[in-house]
Amino acid sequence: MAGSVAVPGTGEVRWQYARPGEALLDADWSELAGTLDALAHPARLAILQHVLGGVHGTAQLLEQPSVGTTGQLHHHLRQLVAAGWLASTRRGHYEVPAARVVPLLVTVLAAHR
Repeated sequence: MAGSVAVPGTGEVRWQYARPGEALLDADWSELAGTLDALAHPARLAILQHVLGGVHGTAQLLEQPSVGTTGQLHHHLRQLVAAGWLASTRRGHYEVPAARVVPLLVTVLAAHR
């Protein structure tokens, strides 16, 4: 799989990953539950969408009605960082790591019906 996308404030992100289909089918998918579970909340998806859209600071994120209170925001940020979907660039600022941008967008695309 490969892809590239222009991310506001970051520029173009390119991604390529190859793994044989058999290896994916033989892997223990239950090990992925924590990473996927981090995406299974509307507020966390909104946070990721805002960060990809150029909103990187917690103060800016708190202005978005979909992220909840300060405590809720920090709870969600911790879960997203722990799962590798976000990285702290400096105190109170976050980004989606370049290696996660295209996989995140593919996951979102796969969720559409």
